[in-house]
Amino acid sequence: MNKQLSTKKIYNYLNNEEDERSSKGINDDASEYTPKNYFLIMLSSTLTKLGDTLSNPKTVLTWVMSYVNAPVYLISFIVPIRESGSMLPQIVIAGYIKTKKKRKWIYVIGSVLQCFSVMAIGFTTLYTTGSKAGWFIMLFLVLFSLSRGLCSVASKDVLGKTIPKQKRGKLKGYTDSVAGVLVLLAGLYLMYQSKNGADVTFYSYTIFFAGSMWLLSALVYAMIREFPGETSNEKNGWKEALESIKIVKSDTHFRNFIIARSLLLCSALTAPFYVLLAQNYLGKEGFLLGLFILVNGLASILSAPVWGRMADVNSKNVMVIAAIIASLLGIIMFVLISYVPNLKNAYWLYPLAFFLLGIAHSGVRLGRKTYIVDMAEGNKRTDYVSISNTIIGLILLITGGISALASMISTEGIILVLSLLGVLGAYKSYKLPNVE
Repeated sequence: MNKQLSTKKIYNYLNNEEDERSSKGINDDASEYTPKNYFLIMLSSTLTKLGDTLSNPKTVLTWVMSYVNAPVYLISFIVPIRESGSMLPQIVIAGYIKTKKKRKWIYVIGSVLQCFSVMAIGFTTLYTTGSKAGWFIMLFLVLFSLSRGLCSVASKDVLGKTIPKQKRGKLKGYTDSVAGVLVLLAGLYLMYQSKNGADVTFYSYTIFFAGSMWLLSALVYAMIREFPGETSNEKNGWKEALESIKIVKSDTHFRNFIIARSLLLCSALTAPFYVLLAQNYLGKEGFLLGLFILVNGLASILSAPVWGRMADVNSKNVMVIAAIIASLLGIIMFVLISYVPNLKNAYWLYPLAFFLLGIAHSGVRLGRKTYIVDMAEGNKRTDYVSISNTIIGLILLITGGISALASMISTEGIILVLSLLGVLGAYKSYKLPNVE
């Protein structure tokens, strides 16, 4: 009983909550368990974010595949497959999920499968090399992405059923901040280990540890108290998908959100090109990799709670402000690299830029995630999440080949193009209606 009271006190403090019965967007039964569910979701998400960092396709997985001499053409597909593979099938997955009164178990299953996939990548790294290793890693990465799709749809439904409106943004903000501390420590450890000559065994064990985070996350998530919700009797996932996709045509609000979200991808798509700029002008030291991980974690620690509170007040404005920051940063970097040659070799420039981009990307993510969860209730929310993710997954696959442009235009030129699209994304976000 004392523990429950303590949990409520901390919850009320974090959310500046005076009315403990506040339950906007959820039913009265669920509101009784909101404090407990709040911290279970926070812990579960923190664990998976740490796992994501330690198996990041842009850093750790790329390094591992290069080390085991996997074909270069496979390495170029790591990021698009990991990101789009979890999104493309969601419109079909959602048809199945909507038949379930309780959806936390879908998340648990998806999390366990992610654990298995990442562990399998670790074993592949230890015991195989060359094309064989590359294809096995890609196979398990596809399984990981599909499992991630299960978690993505289910988690937003559970969040919408268990956490009231105007509390969801702060929850995501606090989660990103706590995870940022762990990411910062991971970056420091990788920087330290780079001086001691980290080998493939070290990185394989790092991947094993990352995989265990999803298993722990599943155990924590299973303890969430979820009450039965709205269901659909439709059993044919493809038929349901075809019916659901019509929402894009009929729902102007939702269609405009998808357009805005597509343009806001600039904050994510430019990240690897900032790293590439640093590699081009500073070299490929392992210390630099750890530094990028460190500043990214620091960006989450400092910005996520602020973005979260702002998102609960007006998530649309968070999307706008964050997109403007990311876009202006890209434009400024283009000007500096192109017209101030003395700065090209400045060691401080690239980590600082990556830090600012991390702040902006955190805002974009928190803003659009809070916005879509608040847009609707029940199965309509499931449709919104799954359809938007499927469309964004397709767009990611198309734009995933953007790295091929690096041979035709400069790296800073790609950053400029993506940043200009981000300006348009900020404008489209500004035109969206408020949902709070």
